[in-house]
Amino acid sequence: MSPTTDPERPAAEPSGAPPTVRRDQSAERPAGRDRALSRRRVLSGTAAALAGAGVALTGEFGYAEATADSKLPVYGGYAATVHADRRTPPRSSRVDVVWSVDTTRRLVALTFDDGPAPNWTPRVLSILAQTDTPATFFMVGRRAREYGRLVAHRLDGHEVGNHTWAHQDLAKMTYEQACTAISRAHNELTRLWGREPTLLRPPYGHLAGSTLLAANDLGYQVVLWNRQMLESRFTRNPDGLVDYVVDSCDPGTILLAHDTGPVDRLVAIRGLAAMITGLRRRGFEFVTVSQLMAAATPAAVPAH
Repeated sequence: MSPTTDPERPAAEPSGAPPTVRRDQSAERPAGRDRALSRRRVLSGTAAALAGAGVALTGEFGYAEATADSKLPVYGGYAATVHADRRTPPRSSRVDVVWSVDTTRRLVALTFDDGPAPNWTPRVLSILAQTDTPATFFMVGRRAREYGRLVAHRLDGHEVGNHTWAHQDLAKMTYEQACTAISRAHNELTRLWGREPTLLRPPYGHLAGSTLLAANDLGYQVVLWNRQMLESRFTRNPDGLVDYVVDSCDPGTILLAHDTGPVDRLVAIRGLAAMITGLRRRGFEFVTVSQLMAAATPAAVPAH
C-alpha cells in the first residue's frame, strides 16, 4: 500500500530525543529433576560467561564492574528506578503495570490512544454513544489543549488517561523529563475532563526505570494492553479485522485502538460498531479500564 498523507497523523518526533531428530531422553526423567538440571545448566552457563568476560563472581558487584561495559549511569538517567540522590524514597511501595485483568466476568475495556483529533475522535464518540459503550481515552496533552473543546462535552461515561504531553518516548527520558511530560499532560487533562487522571499509558508501550519512578511519584498506575486492532494487517479485509477482534478477546481484555494517526487505522473505526455488537453477542460487557481493574478476581492466599 502506498503511503498516504493524513492530516491527523502525529507530527514526527524530533530526531534529538531527550536524553532523555534425536530421541529426547528427558521424557524418561521426572519433570522436577528436568527443571533442576535445566536451571543448573543455565546458572552454570551464565557463571562461565561472566567469568570469561572478566567479571569476578564474588557475590557482590562493585561499581567499576557494573559500569565497565555500560553507557548508562547507575544512578539517574532513564534506566534507574531509584532517585539519583539515593536518599529520596519513592512516593509509595509499588506501582502497578497492567496488561489485562484477571476476572471471571466477561468484561472488556476498549481504549483509544493518541487523540483527541478533530475528525476521528468525534466519530468514535458518536459510535460509542449510539451503542451505549464506555471507553477509556489515553489522550496526548498537547492535542487536548488544541482540540479538547470538540470533545469536552461528550466525555460523560468515559474515562480519560494520560498519554504524556507530546507523545515522545518516555523510555528515553530522565526522571525529571518524564515527570514534566506526565505532569504537563495531567494538568491539561484535568481541566478538560474535570477530574484528575490516574492511569498512564506510555507512548509505544515503552517503559524505563525513570518512567516507573515518575509514575509512582505522580500517583499513576501504568496501563498497557493485551490485544490491539492490528489495523495495518487488515486494510483490505475489514471483515477479517472484526472477526479477529471479536474472536480474540477474553475476560479481562484491554483492547487497544486509536482515534487518530495513519489512514489505515480507519479500518478499525469503520468496523467499531460491528466489533461491539459481536463481542456483546459473545456475552461481553464493556467497561472503562478503572472499572475493569476494580472487577479483578482477588488473588488466592497461599496456604501455609
